[in-house]
Amino acid sequence: MFGVSRQAVYQAEKRIIKREQEFIKVKNLVEGVRKDMPRLGTRKLYYLLKEEFAKHNLKIGRDALFGYLRSESMLIRPRKNYTKTTNSKHWLRKHPNLMKEIKVSRPEEFFVSDVTYIKSRERTHYLSLVTDAYSRKIMGYHLSDDMSAENVVKAVRMAKNNRLTSKDLIHHSDRGLQYCSGIYQKELRLSNMTPSMTDGYDCYQNALAERINGILKGEFLIYKCNTGKELKKLIAESIKTYNNKRPHLSLKYKTPNFVHNKKPEKLASLV
Repeated sequence: MFGVSRQAVYQAEKRIIKREQEFIKVKNLVEGVRKDMPRLGTRKLYYLLKEEFAKHNLKIGRDALFGYLRSESMLIRPRKNYTKTTNSKHWLRKHPNLMKEIKVSRPEEFFVSDVTYIKSRERTHYLSLVTDAYSRKIMGYHLSDDMSAENVVKAVRMAKNNRLTSKDLIHHSDRGLQYCSGIYQKELRLSNMTPSMTDGYDCYQNALAERINGILKGEFLIYKCNTGKELKKLIAESIKTYNNKRPHLSLKYKTPNFVHNKKPEKLASLV
């Protein structure tokens, strides 16, 4: 019919059925990764699954994966949400910005800290994070019901205990009341960390710390827990997955833990 042989039609149908079966395998592999990282983007998914695709003889490139996920409504759309958690209008001493125009060259050269809010069905909670600026590894964290210095400082204590070296270290944060407090500054001195803070109210000067907050909230902490206890468990599991499984484009698709524990290598534009 119309100059197309029955055999050609049959072969075309066979190719379509074969491709559909391949896409079922692709979907299963994607869903397997997203059990741990439910909002992981397509580029990172493709990097993680390239070897699995080859092992299963699935011929699919990154663009084809984008197209398939789009057709299945499985693309991840970014969430835009911002709530101010910084109170920098206070009389306490603010420290100069030691991270300005600096290129970070090794793990445990700079720690960056920030606080973000997370809601459970009980109330609003606050998550304090301390992240290594070179490896992007979350070194310390603490979930609390307020942003008091007594709670926020627990994250930097955990970060101190998780250090692998005793080299000079700068702790960078915004000019929030918690970070300028006597309790927090005393802990930095005891931990041999030199304080550094953003200039004025420029949020971009602590963009890396806020980016890590955004990754956790946007890719991992997407379900509202019933209680703070449940949320604390979810955060611990999410940070473990983030540190050990999630590849970073800026780390040449390595994981934070891999980069932190290896000898420094040349990595493009880490900050």
